[in-house]
Amino acid sequence: MSKHADPLALTETPVAGHPGAAVFDGDHLVSSNPVTGAEVGRVPLADAGEVAAAVERAREAGRWWADLGFAERRRRLLRWRARITRELSGIAELMRAETGKPVDQGVVEAVGAVSTLDWAARHARRVLRRRRAGRVLVALEAASRVEYQPYGVVGVIGPWNYPVLVPMSSIAYALAAGNAVVYKPSEYTPVVGQWLVDTFAEVVGEHPVLQAVHGGGEVGSALCHAGVDKLSFTGSTATARKVMAACAQSLTPVTIEAGGKDAMIVDSDADLDKAADSGAWGALTNSGQSCVGIERVYAVDSVYDEFVSRLVAKVQQLRTDHTEHSDLGPITMPAQVEVIRRHIDDALARGARALVGGASAVQPPFVHPTVLVDVPPDALIMREETFGPVLTISRVADADEALRLANGSAYGLGGAVFGRKRAVGIARRLRSGMASVNHPLGFAGVPSVPWSGVGSSGIGRVRGDDGLREFSQTKSVVVRQARPVVPWSTFERTGKDIERLITFARIFYGRSPR
Repeated sequence: MSKHADPLALTETPVAGHPGAAVFDGDHLVSSNPVTGAEVGRVPLADAGEVAAAVERAREAGRWWADLGFAERRRRLLRWRARITRELSGIAELMRAETGKPVDQGVVEAVGAVSTLDWAARHARRVLRRRRAGRVLVALEAASRVEYQPYGVVGVIGPWNYPVLVPMSSIAYALAAGNAVVYKPSEYTPVVGQWLVDTFAEVVGEHPVLQAVHGGGEVGSALCHAGVDKLSFTGSTATARKVMAACAQSLTPVTIEAGGKDAMIVDSDADLDKAADSGAWGALTNSGQSCVGIERVYAVDSVYDEFVSRLVAKVQQLRTDHTEHSDLGPITMPAQVEVIRRHIDDALARGARALVGGASAVQPPFVHPTVLVDVPPDALIMREETFGPVLTISRVADADEALRLANGSAYGLGGAVFGRKRAVGIARRLRSGMASVNHPLGFAGVPSVPWSGVGSSGIGRVRGDDGLREFSQTKSVVVRQARPVVPWSTFERTGKDIERLITFARIFYGRSPR
């Protein structure tokens, strides 16, 4: 449990060190506001032994949870959904305290999380119930079934940028599939993470089906080595590689959502007002701290100037501070400010122009919106994930050039296309796990579709039917119901049996299609 009986009751005690930095105070992790440095709360630190013990508790709890069946798990998960919904404003305030994001953005995130939870709870039985598999000609005597069984214990390592929505995309689906979960929240948002666990315990109090373990990277590493049956990680690509390497030692399967460098393409027939509004929001929401945030825009030459003009006008109206009415809050992780500064400075040194913001936009813990044009393709900001409120806009001859440049990245998480006649076709050609057409980050609000990346953006899927199956082990059961037409699976078969098998195969499989 966290320090406070009610985690939504925040303190105002300053924390030593940089505001927002993870502070380890004895056997506790102290969370602080990234702007004021006020203490938000503190949670107990776990060591490797305590992580292992949590996994063992989860193993027994998971058997109980799986035995409840789909209907009872659905009822419990929907009660949890209702519990979170009653506290939408409170959890949004708590997110603001730990991350600095504006309250309205926190509300949007929390609503997305309960929508995700609702979908997983309601659809788990349909997706994961036992089903028949079709008979095949060479084994007509066999009736086949496919089952989806829980892994047992799923470890989840969550991020700080969307501390409710993103982990819920793993936690809800793992729970709906019948698994117990041991959750390691980010050390920057431990109180939000503990709040999720505590509210779940209010509706499922019999066994520790969902537990939290707190700490830094060493706790995440311990979770990888603690004997979980599956691990789901969301975070940077560099850390994802470490997680995969740790899990590879025990062949523990992983689902990875890593970094992104998402692109938006503006075609010649796009609605420019919609594209400009969406480009600004897609790039700058949550102060650009979104794995699927738009970091690059490629606008076709015929609309480039008008698009840039409209987008710049919208960005210039945005307010960056820590007040109630801000559009952009602070950069949550102090070290990220220097990454953003380095990317901006490198681009400007290579000849880029800042139409909004620029080098002076970096004012820790804030980074004001920055729009860069004429950025050379070899600049750091075009190749590495910036994870801040910075957008580059490039002029291209046509959609084909835009696609070539957009796809010329090691990342491949999401993307967006604005246009009419060719937009869907362009979106399908984007090298990405997800794409939106005439909508910024449209896939983020639809829990029925898989969330996934390609390349350096990760492997596996969460959400949607595929996401439920991601947290289940597929098992085939084949039952012989009669004597085989041809006895092929026995040492007692004869030469005549083999001749019949050859004849059988030639009749049914030997004809070439016309």
